[in-house]
Amino acid sequence: MSAQTINPNEAAHFGALAADWWDPHGSSAMLHKLGPVRLAYIRGQIDAHWHVDARERFPLKGRTAIDVGCGAGLLAEPLARMGAQVTGVDAAPENIAAALDHAAGQGLAIRYHAGELAALPPATFDLVTSMEVVEHVTDPAAFIAELAARLAPGGLMILSTPNRTALSKLLLVEAAERIGAVPRGTHDWDQFLKPEELTRLIEDAGLEVVDRTGLSPSPTKGFKLGGSEALNYLVAARHRV
Repeated sequence: MSAQTINPNEAAHFGALAADWWDPHGSSAMLHKLGPVRLAYIRGQIDAHWHVDARERFPLKGRTAIDVGCGAGLLAEPLARMGAQVTGVDAAPENIAAALDHAAGQGLAIRYHAGELAALPPATFDLVTSMEVVEHVTDPAAFIAELAARLAPGGLMILSTPNRTALSKLLLVEAAERIGAVPRGTHDWDQFLKPEELTRLIEDAGLEVVDRTGLSPSPTKGFKLGGSEALNYLVAARHRV
């Protein structure tokens, strides 16, 4: 495929935040709060998909993974620590520079690329992840199709994205940006996908959804899995069997 899905304005917006990605109290603080919950879901799906013992320290040992829309590596690094050979791709060169610098400081050998996913050399990956990205691309169908094309036989794909609901417009866009919980201009509510819309794109790309769960605020934990999908949700998919 030669799909062009990067929105230059979106790339510039997130590239401008590059120096702040790894600051848990900076402009990316929300991502740091979401991180443990996302990782818990990803680990659970890895264990279920490949029948891995939950006590296994390196559940991705011997496997390859790609995180698309990786930012400065907030997910790529944990995947590498799980044992995977990791590739990270992001639209903003500034983010990739920050990711390379941080990974080097951690002693992690992660391959990073700036630009379109379709521009990477032909390769497939056991695990394909893309967190909060599909709502920022110019062509969601082409983007999901390219993700599916990168999924190896027997592989697992995991996505997360905000839901397009009245509640998400109120809390994720209007309130969160007004109080500075996320940088202004981060979200375009009209680009959010409802679960059935994302499911249809995944199925059109030749995959099947095997799990879906809500990601919602928790008064005690910050965020939790399960329950309402009104704000955000995660999806796991695989090749049809």
